[in-house]
Amino acid sequence: MSKVVFITGASRGFGKLWAEAFLKRGDKVAATARNISALDDLVSTYGDNILPVQLDVTNRQDNFNAVNKVVEKFGRIDILINNAGYGLFGTVEESTEQQARAQMETNFFGLLWVTQAVLPVMRAQKSGHIIQVSSFLGLTTIPMLGVYNASKFAVEGLSETLASEVAHLGIKVTLIEPNGFATEWAGASAIQTDNTIQDYTPVREAFGESGSDPSIWGKPEATVAPILQIADSPNPPLRLLLGKVAYHGVVQAYTKQLKEVETWKEVSIAAHGH
Repeated sequence: MSKVVFITGASRGFGKLWAEAFLKRGDKVAATARNISALDDLVSTYGDNILPVQLDVTNRQDNFNAVNKVVEKFGRIDILINNAGYGLFGTVEESTEQQARAQMETNFFGLLWVTQAVLPVMRAQKSGHIIQVSSFLGLTTIPMLGVYNASKFAVEGLSETLASEVAHLGIKVTLIEPNGFATEWAGASAIQTDNTIQDYTPVREAFGESGSDPSIWGKPEATVAPILQIADSPNPPLRLLLGKVAYHGVVQAYTKQLKEVETWKEVSIAAHGH
């Protein structure tokens, strides 16, 4: 049976790539974007199987309105892919209040509002799969992306909690954690801090050098098969890393973290008091 898939941030990058992959195999897709003209090519090719929905995920009520449109058109929502988001590049100190709040509004609160809007539909169905596009930087960090890292750590905590709350309702939750891919995430979709502090020049230069290695950037097309596999799995994982940089980076970070926990084990236990 074909599935009804609701994807946010579908105008480009992963969102558009995955939307077309579902459409190609016969699923129905509700694709949201701030500018739905970016979806005209998919509408021309797939007709009534795609429903373009203009949406700014940071507007909570608009998310509920969008979900109502999808249910009116397709009758249900089997899969939600919360993909809308962007990166804020700059050190923690250089990030302005406006930039930090805007980052959290889209990456965290936008995801929360869409999730809350879809949950009543899935609860009524007693089925559904919520796929949250996080990042491997929700499990470990790198410099120059502090506020972005924080937004994805928040997504991780929210989604892991959600998974424990909805499992008995037949609703599954999966966190997708990509490393960097050759999409527009680090280009046209990115925001740079304006306030450049000279003391951070070595950090900024090292970050620029690390990003110049083409091998660290994954091929977006290679993510299609994994996403379809996750969508079709009767027992999907809570977390799925996408990319070799993500895999090795998280293993290294967790190994170091566990070693430090064990080093300070006695102090930790003594702090309990009895």
